Amino acid sequence: MIELDGLTKHYGDKVAVDHLTFTVRPGIVTGFLGPNGAGKSTTMRMMLDLDNPTSGSVRIDGEHYRRLTDPLRSIGALLDAKAVHGGRSAYHHLLCLAQSNGIPRRRVGEVLDTVGLTSVARKRSKGFSLGMGQRLGIAVALLGDPRVLLFDEPVNGLDPEGIHWIRNLMKNLAAQGRTVFVSSHLMSEMALTADHLVVIGRGRLLADTSMAEFIRGNSRAFVRLRSPEPERLREVLHAERIVAVEAAGGALEVDGEPSERLGELAARHGLVLHELSPQQASLEEAFMRLTAESVEYHAHDGEPGRAEGPVPSAPPGVAAAPGGWGSDWRKKGS
Repeated sequence: MIELDGLTKHYGDKVAVDHLTFTVRPGIVTGFLGPNGAGKSTTMRMMLDLDNPTSGSVRIDGEHYRRLTDPLRSIGALLDAKAVHGGRSAYHHLLCLAQSNGIPRRRVGEVLDTVGLTSVARKRSKGFSLGMGQRLGIAVALLGDPRVLLFDEPVNGLDPEGIHWIRNLMKNLAAQGRTVFVSSHLMSEMALTADHLVVIGRGRLLADTSMAEFIRGNSRAFVRLRSPEPERLREVLHAERIVAVEAAGGALEVDGEPSERLGELAARHGLVLHELSPQQASLEEAFMRLTAESVEYHAHDGEPGRAEGPVPSAPPGVAAAPGGWGSDWRKKGS
């Protein structure tokens, strides 16, 4: 378990982390989300005592990290997969860490096999691809067989097979009763992996809830209907005081009504339906909606510096820059 209590970090006048309080519980995969500059990396570094908090505290299974006798046996972390001496082989990198932390030598071979690097164990890490380096970093996190694991962008550089593997690995570790805390910008992967979400913006806690509740609470849910008799369908819905909004392709969208009721209503009136589909926003859409006001940097896809022509409006949930959505890239508020 990881417990944060009022965790705060200032860099001069900059507040990187602002009184964060939440608990990462064992037995589930907890995702850690936030826009660039939200304070995620700083928070994870403070969990490992790599940065000292300005105020507040972090405890790993009830202890501060610096008080852990055998830290790699308590918590494993992947924060920077490149933090390896390039002239050292994967095997000897892991062996050095094992010997300095009282971990049996046999464990080196076990984790190399787990991450799929046995065949290149004696090769120097400077020749590793990005994905191979990422696997080595994951091996380091697993080396002490810890009860708590932190992963920062664990799928970075991995191919589809590797992404599938790390997703299942994290789920299996959580199923063993371990605490698994993972930060990633890949919303599609987070949606498939995490059970619970902690979301921050500008260093502040925005959400601490289950994946299902987060999406439900930060997105629009509706039912899409399509019939070869759209006018009759519209009349039937109107008679039941059900508000329907026209959508692309001749479909109708209805909020606040279960699909079962709408299907039964169409059946009673002998209406043929070509589509009756409940719609729920994706994790990415829900995240964008919640964090729209917390995004510190906006990049624009318009031509930089263009002064002529109409200025397109900002996409939904994204604040327009002072020069309009088509203006040059800038830090919000600058």
